[in-house]
Amino acid sequence: MSERVAAGLTYAEARDNGVLLVEDEEGERLAMRHSADPLVLLDLRRRFGRPLRVERVEPQRFEALLAETYGDAGSLAADSMGFEASSDTDMMGLPSAEDLLDSADDAPAIRLINGLIAQGLREGASDIHIEPYEQALVVRFREDGVLIEKLRMPPHVAPVLVSRIKVMARLDIAERRVPQDGRIGLSLGGKLVDVRVSTLPNRAGERVVLRLLDKDNAGLTLTDLGLDDKAREVLERALKEPNGIVLVTGPTGSGKTTSLYAGLRSLNDGQRNILTVEDPVEYAVDGVGQTQVNSKVGLDFAAGLRAILRQDPDVVMVGEIRDKETADIAVQASLTGHLVLSTVHTNDSIGAITRMRDMGVEPFLLASTLRGVIAQRLVRRLCPHCKREAEIDPALGAILGIKPGRPVHEPVGCKQCGETGFTGRIGVYEAVRIDDTIRRMIHDNADEERIADYAFGKTADGNRRGQRLARAARRLVLAGVTSATEAARVARREDEQP
Repeated sequence: MSERVAAGLTYAEARDNGVLLVEDEEGERLAMRHSADPLVLLDLRRRFGRPLRVERVEPQRFEALLAETYGDAGSLAADSMGFEASSDTDMMGLPSAEDLLDSADDAPAIRLINGLIAQGLREGASDIHIEPYEQALVVRFREDGVLIEKLRMPPHVAPVLVSRIKVMARLDIAERRVPQDGRIGLSLGGKLVDVRVSTLPNRAGERVVLRLLDKDNAGLTLTDLGLDDKAREVLERALKEPNGIVLVTGPTGSGKTTSLYAGLRSLNDGQRNILTVEDPVEYAVDGVGQTQVNSKVGLDFAAGLRAILRQDPDVVMVGEIRDKETADIAVQASLTGHLVLSTVHTNDSIGAITRMRDMGVEPFLLASTLRGVIAQRLVRRLCPHCKREAEIDPALGAILGIKPGRPVHEPVGCKQCGETGFTGRIGVYEAVRIDDTIRRMIHDNADEERIADYAFGKTADGNRRGQRLARAARRLVLAGVTSATEAARVARREDEQP
C-alpha cells in the first residue's frame, strides 16, 4: 500500500519516531518529542540533504502537532486505521461491494467500518446511520443535527457489514430478531473515541446507528457552552447552592448532557464526592463516580439513585427523571442535603415544573427543592465566509416576531463549510431562577401561563427577568449568527417584539 505523505514524512514514521516536519513563519523546523532517539536526526539529514532546525517539544504538544498536521488532510485517520485515502471519493479508500463479498476474510468490511468512523470524526459527525432498504444500503452522517447521505451500496452488502459491526461491539451475531446495544472503543492517532452501537430489526434487514463520542467534548466548561449572561448567572447560582434540584430540559440531541457535564466540571474541585447514574455513561470524567443503568439486572435510575445515596455523595447527577419513583428519590435526596442535577424531556423551562407535578411530586416539596431550570436547543451557525444579507421571509418573520425590512443573513455554501452554508452549532437557552415568588406559585399549584408571565416579565426598572427560547433565537438571527429558518425550528410566536 502506498502511504500518504504530509510535510515529507508519513504519519506512521512521524508517530513511531517522534519527529515531525512543521512549517511556520520562520521556515521549516523539525519538532522532536523529548523521548525520541537522537539518531533519527542523522537519518533525516541524509534523507532530506539539508540542515534541519530542531525544536524539542513535550509529548502532549507533539501529539497535538501530529493531529493538526495529518488530521486536516484526512491521512491521520487513514494511516492509523491501515487504509489509503482516496482523492476521487469522499469516503477515504473504502473497498467496493465486490471486495466485501468476494474476500475470504473480514478485512474489506473492517476497512469500510474504520473508514466510515474515521470520516465521521473528521467531519464532526455525531452519528452514523447504516440503513438497509430493498434497493440499496444507505449510509448517512448526522452533522450539526442534520442527516446527510454519504454512501450508497448494493443491498446484499448489509448483512456482511452488520455482522462485522456486531463482532466489534461484542454483540450476538446470530440474533437478528431483537434490538441490541453495545460499544466499540477506538484510538485514532492517540485520540480516544467511544462508539456506541445500536441495532434495530427492520423490514429489509437490521438498521445500525453508531454514535461517535469524542472524549475531548467531556472537557467543555460553562464558558464553552455559549450561555448568554442571564442564563449563565442562573446556572452558576444554582450550582453554588448546597442542596436542591437543578433541571436541564429539551428534546433528544439538544445538548442537555453536555451542559450537565460542564456543570459537574465546575463542581469537581476534589473536595466533593460527585456520583452519577446515567444511561449510558457518555464520557468518563476523572474524579466523578459514574454508574451505568443496566435494566437486565434491575439497575434502573431509581435503583441506581437509591444506591448512590448510601455512598455519602455531595453532588448527584441523574441522567433523566422519567418516572414518579425517580422523581421522589431525587426530591428526598435534595431535602437531605444533596445537590441533584438531572434532565427532563419538556419543551420549555416552565414545562419542567408541570412535568414534575404530573409525575406525582407534591407542590410543596417541589417548591422547597427546585433551584433552577434551563431549557435549551441547538441551532446551526452560519458560515462566516459565505453568509449573505437578505430580506426575511414574511412567514418566518411572523413566527419569529421580526418586522419586515429588518436585515437578516441566509446560508449560501462554500468550500469552507462543505457547501452547506453552516459550520458548527450554538446553544439557545431559556433560564428560570426559582425565587420566592415562583416558589409561592409552585406551592399554590399555579398554572404554567401565570408562572411564565412572571418569570419572563419585566421588573420594576424595565428589565426582563429572563428571556424565552424564541427571544434568544431571534437575537441570534438579528446578530447574523444563525438563519431565520434555523431559529424557526426552536421558536414559537410571542406577542412582544424585540
